Amino acid sequence: MFAVIKTGGKQYKVSAGDILKIERLTGEAGQKVDFQEVFMLGDDKTAKIGTPNVDNAVVKATVLEQARGDKIIVYKKKRRQGYDRKNGHRQDLTVIHIDEIIEGGKSLAKAERKVKAAAPVAAPAKKPAVKKAAAPAAEKKTTATAAKKSPAAKKTTKES
Repeated sequence: MFAVIKTGGKQYKVSAGDILKIERLTGEAGQKVDFQEVFMLGDDKTAKIGTPNVDNAVVKATVLEQARGDKIIVYKKKRRQGYDRKNGHRQDLTVIHIDEIIEGGKSLAKAERKVKAAAPVAAPAKKPAVKKAAAPAAEKKTTATAAKKSPAAKKTTKES
């Protein structure tokens, strides 16, 4: 089951259990939030589209944390005019967990597991690199350096 909701001037397709980063909402971590502007409800077979909203549909969520997005550099330039401006911007974000999708008082989809905090997923451990045989390469280097040194040694003997 999924729903299309509107928040922060954007639309998001959400399902129960999803974790989203949306534009900042007021509220502390652990606080419950309801989204009343539900444009569409559906699953694999059916869809219910609102005009503009689906009647009696609510998406319930929990605020996990208040965060900030990556820094974006805004650079403006007009060539040959001596005009350039540089600004930076970091968007305030709210990380939410979608708990439940409700229509007409009935729960259509409920999150099965609780999420304590939005922690980044740990990367899998890297496998140790396989060491290649270094002996043949070392032998080639020593023979090449020996060949280079021998003409130099001959020159010094001829000069003296």
